[in-house]
Amino acid sequence: MRAPLTPSLRHVRYQSPNRGPRGHHTGIFGLTNLLAREGRLSPEEWAVWRASNDWYDAHFPDPTAVDPTVYDPERNPGAAAWFRPTATEALARVAPYLRILRDHGVPCVRLESADPGRIVYEDAYQVVVVPAQGRT
Repeated sequence: MRAPLTPSLRHVRYQSPNRGPRGHHTGIFGLTNLLAREGRLSPEEWAVWRASNDWYDAHFPDPTAVDPTVYDPERNPGAAAWFRPTATEALARVAPYLRILRDHGVPCVRLESADPGRIVYEDAYQVVVVPAQGRT
C-alpha cells in the first residue's frame, strides 16, 4: 500500500485551461509538440523544443512502454500525467516550454494536488492518474 503524501507535497501538472477535441486538457508537452508539428516554431524555438524533448526522453520513462494501455480511454478515461513533487530537476526544465507557449499565445496553467486521482502508473518522476469523477 502506498503511503499518503503529506499536504505540503503536491503533484504538479501543466495543461491547457481549455478542453481539447477529446474532451480533456492537453498537457504542456502535447501543446508544444502540436506547435512543432504544425511548423509554427522559429528555428531557435525548434532547437530549444527538440533539446528539451530529448532531455525528457533520455531521463523520463515512457509510461506507454511499460503499460501500453495506460492512456486507453476505456480502461483509464481521462488519464493524465503529473510530476511528482520530488521531481525538481524535471519541473525546473518546463520553463522553455512555458516560454514557447507564452510567445505563441497558447494558454497553459499550473495545477497542484496532493491527490490528483487514481494512480494507474508511477515512476520516480511522474504519476499517471485517472481523475476522480467530475475532476478532469
